[in-house]
Amino acid sequence: MPPLAELFPEGDHRFHLTLRRGDPGDFFRRRDATGDVLAERARWLATDPVRYAALLPEGGPLLAEFVELCTGWGVVAAAGELGADRMVGVGAALEPDLLLLSPDETGAFRLRGGALCFPTGWALEEKLGHPLDFIHGVVPGLNAALAAPIRQFLSKLKPGIAFLRDNWGIAATSELNLHPARRVLPPAPPVALDRLWLRVEHQALVALPRTGGVAFGIRIALHRLDAVARDPAAAAGLRHALATMPAGLAAYKRIDGIREAVVALL
Repeated sequence: MPPLAELFPEGDHRFHLTLRRGDPGDFFRRRDATGDVLAERARWLATDPVRYAALLPEGGPLLAEFVELCTGWGVVAAAGELGADRMVGVGAALEPDLLLLSPDETGAFRLRGGALCFPTGWALEEKLGHPLDFIHGVVPGLNAALAAPIRQFLSKLKPGIAFLRDNWGIAATSELNLHPARRVLPPAPPVALDRLWLRVEHQALVALPRTGGVAFGIRIALHRLDAVARDPAAAAGLRHALATMPAGLAAYKRIDGIREAVVALL
């Protein structure tokens, strides 16, 4: 994972499609020696498999190709047989969340399936089958800034490489699963850095060359803000990003009520 300071590019807050190259096997391979991440994923998938995993008919070939690629990477990508609940099985075997996309007849990439146990405030069941423009439409300013570059990039994605990027927010909990149905409360005053977390989505985009699809992986990392404050470069980057974030985006991220206080404390 990159140093925390690299999450915050120089200049005012802006949407950017900054990507770096990585190894797909490294991203999807198991890293948690305790097994806690897989145990929690298995628990959510057993509790409500329809909420946390889904696969449209168009997603079947994408999932099959992804599992084949994982075998070549030395990654265990399926728990049990790939039968009717194959998306659940894959979701229980991988530490990162997995989303599967492919282009429709217009070239727009649509969400065909996934296992999303640790969402950051959105629901897989509400986005399934929709194009990226719809999925990103709730984020103020994102489509205007990045819709065209994202579509062009995905259409030309090179196989054999994981293209990595990061997204961040601030949470009032160290829980991984922030599905909206759980009604986890957003950060609220009074603000204390030891009760807030920088929530980072480490993302990977991997081409599925045979089917023309894309596998999108998401790993969640949590950094308590008092620890971030002890990293001068990261603290300065986060402070400036928060101070220059558009008001609409701060409201969407549910940090509008605390960001001024966080900036002051950092």
